[in-house]
Amino acid sequence: MTGGPTPGAPSAAEPPRDPGAQPERTWLAWRRTTLTCAVSVALTARVALEDPSSIAVVAACLGALAWVALLLTAHRRIGGLARSRPGTMGAAETMGTLVCVLVLVGVGGMMLL
Repeated sequence: MTGGPTPGAPSAAEPPRDPGAQPERTWLAWRRTTLTCAVSVALTARVALEDPSSIAVVAACLGALAWVALLLTAHRRIGGLARSRPGTMGAAETMGTLVCVLVLVGVGGMMLL
């Protein structure tokens, strides 16, 4: 009987990815996110310069580290969009991004003190 694929036979090649606006939207979303974080860190650094208390300085340093980590993740994801079938974010990248966002939320909370 014929009609089904034979076991062990190579599968057909995947069709090329639709070159629509999805990669551009993803690129823009990562850029907006890193720009927002940069502005938040700049405001935190400004507060730390005006009132150099230990909380403000620690918040500015933590915010800067979180921003750099988020920037590196964004560059890695944007670079991955050039492939015909970009992979999904791994668990480490997802958790790293989540930690960066939570650190920035904590920095905002520290600035309220």
